[in-house]
Amino acid sequence: MQTEELSLVINTDLTQKILVDFIRSEINSAGFSRAVVGVSGGVDSALTCFLAAEALGPENVLAIFMPYKTTSVDSREHAALVIEATGAREQTVDITPLVTPLFDGFPEVEKIRRGNMMARMRMIVLYDQSAAYKSLVVGTGNKTEILLGYTTLYGDSACAINPLGDLYKTQILQLARAVGVPEPIVSKPPSADLWEGQTDEDELGFTYDDVDRLLLLLIDQGRSAQACVDAGFDEKFVQKVVERIQRNKFKSLLPTIARLGNRT
Repeated sequence: MQTEELSLVINTDLTQKILVDFIRSEINSAGFSRAVVGVSGGVDSALTCFLAAEALGPENVLAIFMPYKTTSVDSREHAALVIEATGAREQTVDITPLVTPLFDGFPEVEKIRRGNMMARMRMIVLYDQSAAYKSLVVGTGNKTEILLGYTTLYGDSACAINPLGDLYKTQILQLARAVGVPEPIVSKPPSADLWEGQTDEDELGFTYDDVDRLLLLLIDQGRSAQACVDAGFDEKFVQKVVERIQRNKFKSLLPTIARLGNRT
């Protein structure tokens, strides 16, 4: 493919088929037939649940909703919409009593650390229930979040397989609409809902539309930062994104092991 042909527009039918086959083959090859998905009410987890249900059958997908006491009404309603639409098995685990002792033990903790604690507690629940359900945890992280490091290490980034990791956020929206994710979920402002009023784009300081177009040049086309500026992107914006990618690269790598033998 020539670089000029690269686009954020995807063939949703083909992408859906590839990802459904991926989920089925990866889980089956590991010796499993079931999946666990953390459903938050957001579009990423909704799309993952839809794809997993198609790949494995809804009776083989356990959708777990894990609210905190400040979780919005929208998140609760939208998680319920996903479970109803997919027919997946349903479980709700309130993490409030699980994380409250942590918060009480560190009264000075700021909201970012609280959010990380909550994300990691949710992953504890998912992995515990995957063992109980004899299944694998299917991840929900997208390419934009992974590249920017907008994820909690060993929290929402932890999973056995990740079907969405090579799709930018704007591509997630395309595919979500194509597979039938309810429109209120697709069209609402993306949010991890870790504290009241939080949205992804406010926290990042830019929109997904803008950063995805930039990442397409930087990553998929291998353009330099200066070439992106020459293409019309604001220089400060480009530098901010480049620095963020470099600073958070460690989150997408396996832990480095000190090499002592020839086959480490």
